[in-house]
Amino acid sequence: MSRICQITGKRAMVGNNVSHANNKTKRRFEINLLEKKFYLPETDENITLKVSAHGLRVINKVGIEEAVERAKRNGFIKK
Repeated sequence: MSRICQITGKRAMVGNNVSHANNKTKRRFEINLLEKKFYLPETDENITLKVSAHGLRVINKVGIEEAVERAKRNGFIKK
């Protein structure tokens, strides 16, 4: 599975390393991705998600059930 947040859909960006001499080489800006387990009380099960730091803030704000529902609706979770 690739490095994509399953809650927000964030993925790595592409940019340049720029040296002092202004030489440019390609690089990737990776996201802060964590693998976390969450408990869903309505179905009494644990799920493991790859979540960015921003995704954790979304889960704290709206709750795990609503966040998973939004992710399924947007196609970030394939269940």
